[in-house]
Amino acid sequence: MLPQVSDPKLLVGISAADDAGVYQLDGQTALVQTVDVITPLVDDPYDFGRIAAANSLSDVYAMGGRPVTALNITGFPEQILELEIVADILRGAIDKAREAGCLIVGGHTLKDAELKFGLSVTGLVSPDKIVTNAGAVPGDKLILTKPLGMGILTTALKAGKLDAGVIKKITGIMAGLNKTACELMLQFGAHAATDVTGFGLLGHARGMARASGVGMMLQAGAIPYLPEALSMTRQGGYVSGGSQKNKEFLRNAVSFSENVDEHEQNIFFDAQTSGGLLISLPPAAAGQLLAALHENGIGDAALIGEITSREPGNIQVLS
Repeated sequence: MLPQVSDPKLLVGISAADDAGVYQLDGQTALVQTVDVITPLVDDPYDFGRIAAANSLSDVYAMGGRPVTALNITGFPEQILELEIVADILRGAIDKAREAGCLIVGGHTLKDAELKFGLSVTGLVSPDKIVTNAGAVPGDKLILTKPLGMGILTTALKAGKLDAGVIKKITGIMAGLNKTACELMLQFGAHAATDVTGFGLLGHARGMARASGVGMMLQAGAIPYLPEALSMTRQGGYVSGGSQKNKEFLRNAVSFSENVDEHEQNIFFDAQTSGGLLISLPPAAAGQLLAALHENGIGDAALIGEITSREPGNIQVLS
């Protein structure tokens, strides 16, 4: 076991298993710090850079923070990959960070057998506005801001099974920032939040449930996902290794109604890249937040369930 880090100014550390670390500078300001590196999901290097940047920035947004600076982290096979491809990846990341109001101020490259890219991001947050994964309370409603299915569809993309229209759709979703969703969840008093990435919806939901000491009840029919993902799961062979591991790891923590389709279950376990925010907030504010998200162009956002006091740390998915 790793040694525990303890300091009065460390507001969120490793032990919290949250999206980012938070360190208090003074009474008004705290640093939010995170790092994430991924392998290519799409063929276009510029789009890969945009997606990787959005994915890295998302952890800051999940904590209620504002990203301000970032460092590139790049690993590439020197003898195989043209440097212009790396330059295109960096251009994509710079443009996406600029959209977020974040400056990329440097970085590090290293030789690697496989192409990898991501950002180390530093953000700012007021200590009294930090949103962690540990604040959900019974009665809260749960909102998810992006549709699921990215892991299944990027696996199908690698197999050459997606047409140009679907590739454009998933690229747009993954490259989309959670900036507006973050700003709105703060405005409407979110109790807790997390971003949905490699552990899938159910993995990150369980993390919130455990950290908050609560249970969750999700409505399968309300959870947004891309219909193309369901089609691919029914064809078989497009569930990633990471998603399969999510399913195995969570088998004792998640229960499904009998008529929740097995292929839908695969989507709920599906490992995402640059997914949406899962937000827990008071029921009186849930409808207002959902309307505001829709009004601000986040049309896939949906109310998907609620927090309960039953079976803390466990999740029920009902039909």
